Amino acid sequence: MFYFILDILGTIAFAISGVMVAMDKKLDVFGVFIVAFVTAVGGGTLRDVLIGQTPLFWLKDLTYIVTIIGAVIVAVVFRSRMSYFKRSLLLFDTLGIGLYTLVGVEKGLAVGLSPIMCVALGTITACFGGVTRDILCNEIPVIFRREIYATACILGGFGFFILRQLPLEETYSYATAILIIIVIRLLAVKFKLALPNIYKST
Repeated sequence: MFYFILDILGTIAFAISGVMVAMDKKLDVFGVFIVAFVTAVGGGTLRDVLIGQTPLFWLKDLTYIVTIIGAVIVAVVFRSRMSYFKRSLLLFDTLGIGLYTLVGVEKGLAVGLSPIMCVALGTITACFGGVTRDILCNEIPVIFRREIYATACILGGFGFFILRQLPLEETYSYATAILIIIVIRLLAVKFKLALPNIYKST
């Protein structure tokens, strides 16, 4: 049940981030929904394909479609209250990667993958929806820039496996790992932390 709640919360966060990017690009209603949809399910779709779980999760359970539709409606109706676009987008995108990383890790554990592969699967789950969103909206995906993005997912994922070795309830391990990802991402943005640039300035 806890895993399902994480999945739904991640779906809401990513759907809203997709709506915000689409509205910034002034897409029509159909375009807004499509961008929100691929942002919310893109990473999970690739994850399920990689581990051979078919039908895909959103084909088996209409809860995801209903959740995305609801998130789109709420985000559109209250768009005027999201006055600081970039700040709001950062918040929902960060919540999304935190939640979806652990959803992907859980999926990996369920099929017996090693910790490293679980973290890789969690990072894919968290990042690929945003990559698809940015490509559709003609933006360079955040994961391909110098920003601390996928790195936060990786650190949070490994943090989860370290926490599992402690005498804690697994729920606390999940929650703490999600918090690690969110804090790393927000601190990286606040203090403009970035990965080293391999290109020399000319």
